[in-house]
Amino acid sequence: MDLQNQQRVKDAAEKFGAENLVVILGSSDAEGAEIYAETVTNGDPTFAGPLAGVPLGLAVYHVFEQEIRDEADPSVWADQIGMMEMVLETESLANAVKGVREQYGKYTL
Repeated sequence: MDLQNQQRVKDAAEKFGAENLVVILGSSDAEGAEIYAETVTNGDPTFAGPLAGVPLGLAVYHVFEQEIRDEADPSVWADQIGMMEMVLETESLANAVKGVREQYGKYTL
């Protein structure tokens, strides 16, 4: 997660409260999704950005997790996400984010 996006997340958490935010990731690789999820829950693991040492505990989900899919309009899902669902390892992406959320997250949907 780049430094600008880390700052945006931090600012939103300060403005709206961490308990009122949900981060939805769309990363196409599990390792990246895991790092992004850790950044918004436990703080930047590289200690390079605004979230270094800032454990926000945000609710974080991958777009492929069932909880997110259940909230989406089925036709919009098919148009916008359906193709990616066919070519990516959706279960490993969802599990990577879920594991981090369960380990470091303070909030859920």
